[in-house]
Amino acid sequence: MRVKPTKKEYAGQEVTIIWQAHKCIHSERCWRNLPEVFRYGKRPWVDPDGAEGEKTRQQIEQCPSGALTYVGQEKGLSMEDGDLKAKVIPNGPIMVQGSIKFSHADGSSSIEKNPVLCRCGGSANKPFCDGTHKRIGFEG
Repeated sequence: MRVKPTKKEYAGQEVTIIWQAHKCIHSERCWRNLPEVFRYGKRPWVDPDGAEGEKTRQQIEQCPSGALTYVGQEKGLSMEDGDLKAKVIPNGPIMVQGSIKFSHADGSSSIEKNPVLCRCGGSANKPFCDGTHKRIGFEG
């Protein structure tokens, strides 16, 4: 069962932050490294004016799943031969570098840049990781 894609935009003076919840693996990098923008436990949890725009953009570029992006980031995704790498995270997902075209059971397709793939089998958003491996204590 595929989770319905959700996308929220947070417009600021220097940057508009886009969060795609269905891609988030809850690595916690955003709010641990830039808590003035990514405010854990607060609503709204994103304050795009909480830090200087360049600092915010640099942090967003560290998002391992691609759930966080910003306006102005390259949107055109293409698939190039030999431009695909994968890293198995101990006790976690498979992190892919590059773009993959997915054909979904409902007949739709999508190109996903840097997808993070479930390895534990517990994700509610298969084949993508949703962070369930942490909750269920997956080892592998």
